[in-house]
Amino acid sequence: MERYPVNKIIPFSSVDGPGNRTAVFLQGCNFDCRYCHNPETRKLCTDCGDCVPKCPAKALSIEDGKVVFDYRKCVACDTCIKTCTHDASPRIRWMTPEETFEEIKKQVPYIRGVTTSGGECTFYPDFLRELFTLCKNAGLGTLIDSNGSYDFSKDPGLLKVCDGVMLDVKSWTEEDHAKVVDFSNEMVLKNLKFLAERHKIYEVRTVVVPGLFDVEGTISRVSEYIKDFPEVRYKIITYRPMGVREKYAKEMNPPKKDYMNQLKIKAESIGVKTVVLV
Repeated sequence: MERYPVNKIIPFSSVDGPGNRTAVFLQGCNFDCRYCHNPETRKLCTDCGDCVPKCPAKALSIEDGKVVFDYRKCVACDTCIKTCTHDASPRIRWMTPEETFEEIKKQVPYIRGVTTSGGECTFYPDFLRELFTLCKNAGLGTLIDSNGSYDFSKDPGLLKVCDGVMLDVKSWTEEDHAKVVDFSNEMVLKNLKFLAERHKIYEVRTVVVPGLFDVEGTISRVSEYIKDFPEVRYKIITYRPMGVREKYAKEMNPPKKDYMNQLKIKAESIGVKTVVLV
């Protein structure tokens, strides 16, 4: 049975969808977001071994040229993450959907649902379909936290077992999107339309970094679109430098609170029913 790279499982989360949820983070992402606060989830471990001797808990070792992680010893001190120069993490558990669900079951009945995130969890659609099927059979809600690069229109099986998507619209224009993440946003905007029309979007999210892209233009265009879908909330997120790679963090500044409030007012004035500032 195939196993997939699970970066971490947060048993109880109140920020990854409605209610109390278990969040499952998968390793790997195709975007290079300048403001990414967990860049260690972007790539798979290269097995260079630099982190192994520095692990104070001896949770890492080398076997047959591969870095091996013993999650039972890990104290989550992040020494390995700070050591890694490859935007990767050795703290990966290769798990089947069934094994992942066994971890989720430990929180039942104290959770309302499950959210998969990353990295970019849609790298592993087979894993999502199987895990969500198990979750739905157990009466749990299912959400996907996605950068929007996966073509959801070609995967009706996944949408059948997924309650909704938390979709990132990082910027509206192709040019701006390339500056923010080095990747096209053509599929993102296609997904925005496709998922919204099928009532499969829980929220749309934009991180505000003044000067990096046309923030006000993006807020306006997203708001103009989702105003016709009152169930979709717009989460406008304040950029914060925590966890951001130094080479990018030094070039960006968080927006002022007054500016964020202005953006909220703009979205509401256009007609978005629920706007959340974070």
